[in-house]
Amino acid sequence: MSSSTSSAPTRALKIGIIGFGPFAQFLVQTMSKQGHSIRATSRSDCSEQCAHLGVTFIRDMDEFLQSDNEVILLCTSIVSLSEVIKSMPLHYLKHPTLFAEVLSVKEYPRHVLLKALPPEIDLLCTHPMFGPESGKDGWKGLTFMYEKVRIRNEDICSRFLHIFASEGCKMLEMTCEEHDKLAARSQFLTHTIGRVLAEMQIEPTPIDTKGFQQLVHVKETTAKHSFDLFSGLFVHNRFARQQLKNLEIAFANIKQKLLLQERMNDKMDLSLSKY
Repeated sequence: MSSSTSSAPTRALKIGIIGFGPFAQFLVQTMSKQGHSIRATSRSDCSEQCAHLGVTFIRDMDEFLQSDNEVILLCTSIVSLSEVIKSMPLHYLKHPTLFAEVLSVKEYPRHVLLKALPPEIDLLCTHPMFGPESGKDGWKGLTFMYEKVRIRNEDICSRFLHIFASEGCKMLEMTCEEHDKLAARSQFLTHTIGRVLAEMQIEPTPIDTKGFQQLVHVKETTAKHSFDLFSGLFVHNRFARQQLKNLEIAFANIKQKLLLQERMNDKMDLSLSKY
């Protein structure tokens, strides 16, 4: 692993974005501020959002891929990735082009893209470990994970990574496999706990402790994300199922310890009642 990336020139990039949801719009604000030229495409009409952010919206995928993009950034949902890739007329791609993606799982998009993309297309798998809420006051100190899966044009790759490094991100290079192992224990587990708390309908009370306030915050934060994201973290991360099993085992063990303690207390109360 490496915690930094090489210094990179600041020359502006021509970036095409596929999928223009809230996360893409969040990234674009900083990319545009840095002077990069942005165009976007999406299955839904995002022309209004693009106009507001100074982004060129191209509805037709053929036209989008024939545009002069140095980088194509995939900001689709996890569950729609395969369908989106299958629908793309990749023969229209101009070379050299760097494909990058920002999905919350990494082995799955790596596999899908390596299978679908022409061998001459570069591939960079990334995961900004922050979003519109945690990154609203800037990206300094926030982690940006990446793996250079297939890179021939180091210049374009370095310039893309510099977008995040120049904002003060902690640049963390690791394999997609290692990312998914860690994410299953952190991100997926956090979302699972948040969903459980939401199912329990926990709400603030007049006597909240700091710990309970943090639990409410976890519930509210995870509830802002779609169930598609949550299910994607489970279905497309091969390490998530074991973490779910570990959570079930841990809950059963704690329950067993509590019931055992309850029985011991009952026996003690019964013994004392004889005196």
